[in-house]
Amino acid sequence: MTTNSSAVAREHTPHSLNSNNQIISDAVRRRAQSVVSDKSIDAETRAIVRYGLEINDPCLPELVRRVDAGETLIDNLRVPPTIEEKTEIMARIICRAGAESAAALLVLMSTLENASHPRALANAVKHFAFTRCVESNLNGMVDAQIEMLESELLSANSLGE
Repeated sequence: MTTNSSAVAREHTPHSLNSNNQIISDAVRRRAQSVVSDKSIDAETRAIVRYGLEINDPCLPELVRRVDAGETLIDNLRVPPTIEEKTEIMARIICRAGAESAAALLVLMSTLENASHPRALANAVKHFAFTRCVESNLNGMVDAQIEMLESELLSANSLGE
């Protein structure tokens, strides 16, 4: 195979991205400082932007953009639930006995499996579930079901011995 000798290799000169990033960063910093000093913006939002400015948070441009769009940052923070809150939510879904119960049970089992204190968490979920069952115990339905389950379990264990 022959090579095309008419092609000349061009020397690569890197683009100066640092100056653009610095200009953008300075602009974001100036806008963030004006947000912090703007008393018409709620105190919580200003505090978040001030903290982002202090720690050079890479999310600062997004925070400033949201403030400029008129969003309240506190309302938009999606803090994941604690493991206890998560298990309570899953137990609540399971107790509703709807279409999501099986999925909630799977998530709850996974949460318990990965928990640093699974026994304490399981006890908390049991307590919540029993409290929920007692609250919804209409006409002794739960008591009747417990008696039925107990008799089935006892008969199954007596046969297995």
